Amino acid sequence: MMNRLKSFARQGSWHVNIWKKKALACVIGPVFLSAGAYAQKTDRFMGEIVNYDESAVPAYTLPDILVTARGKKIKNVSMWEKQRRPELLALFEEHIYGKTPEGFDSLKFAVTNENATAMAGKAHLKEIVITAWNNGHSVSFPVVLFTPNKRTKPVPVFLLINNRSSRNTDPTRLEKSTFWPAEMVIDSGYAIAAFHHSDVAPDRKDSYQNGVLNQLFPAELEKNNGMKAIGVWAWAASRVMDYFKTDKEIDFNKVALVGHSRGGKTALWSAAQDQRFAMVFSSCSGSTGAALARRKYGETISLINKQFGYWFNNNYKKYSNDVNSLPVDQHMLIGLIAPRPVYTTNATEDRWADPYGSFLSLVHAEPVYDLYGKKVSLPKEMPAVNSPIINSAIGYHFREGKHDLNVYDWANFIRFANYHFNL
Repeated sequence: MMNRLKSFARQGSWHVNIWKKKALACVIGPVFLSAGAYAQKTDRFMGEIVNYDESAVPAYTLPDILVTARGKKIKNVSMWEKQRRPELLALFEEHIYGKTPEGFDSLKFAVTNENATAMAGKAHLKEIVITAWNNGHSVSFPVVLFTPNKRTKPVPVFLLINNRSSRNTDPTRLEKSTFWPAEMVIDSGYAIAAFHHSDVAPDRKDSYQNGVLNQLFPAELEKNNGMKAIGVWAWAASRVMDYFKTDKEIDFNKVALVGHSRGGKTALWSAAQDQRFAMVFSSCSGSTGAALARRKYGETISLINKQFGYWFNNNYKKYSNDVNSLPVDQHMLIGLIAPRPVYTTNATEDRWADPYGSFLSLVHAEPVYDLYGKKVSLPKEMPAVNSPIINSAIGYHFREGKHDLNVYDWANFIRFANYHFNL
């Protein structure tokens, strides 16, 4: 069978493509970018007007990332870690993503298939099944892992939360995908792993509960602040981290989490909660990912709750038409990852994900990195197209193209990881 190199869209993924209209030019915030300007400034979706006009962004005030709910100014790392960080984490749990259950009864890892000469001898393949038990019930999900055979010590690993077809992460390598270019990553000296999000919580509003939620944590389904699909996907990423700790080929202290779109939202939430992740890459994550909610540009809280309310806890629905009363915004989610490196992306044909609002979120998270004395090299203006920011604790690029995760993205992820992991 011939190898095929492409990106396989998840069945039913039409919703991420419907708004990607061809552009002559693109206006992003106050900066006119060479990609060109979209003539269409509004659209309609699910009975609502979608704003693509920067001049129509309402005036808004972001909650201060370094001021506690009681008005205390955070002045140092100790105050951040003891006061503001736990406060913000609790607010995201209560109002958006749900609180992740703290424990389970047991966890088991089983290597079900192994090939020490995969990729024409370049890599060691392991297919692992992770099984978790709680209250007499169990859930299992598979993980695929390739490690480079040219290694003299444990290696860093990229872990993808795969939200598209499982063919993108084919362990046989008969199918190859730009969404998960495993050979490219192996050639760069890294391991690469993936799990499929729907193996733990199906990505459907009528069946998301069939898996981790109804088997291990059914009480979450009855709580207004209980975790839903994104919470489960993040929980699964942490279980893969548990596995990495047992694998002698993996440098457990250098695990980089990667996600695209809903997977990008999940990656940010995963890293905010689980500080074992050394680095996070979030591709085109948009609303309730990297983009500021208060801008009301592209996908809004109202629209994402209408279409994908099962991703978030019940409390989040209260803010669909009252975003300014939400006690957090997404710059605070980025701040929760500090001092660890974070890298986000946007694309010129993906206005739905609000590129400028995503960049501003990084800018407004910078004060937390400043507390830690981390070098942040974000420009004052929106970066030009295809001008990645690499040598910085907060990285970013705005590339040409559509809502996707591709080889250009991965090449810059590797550069960013090389910089921070000193490789």
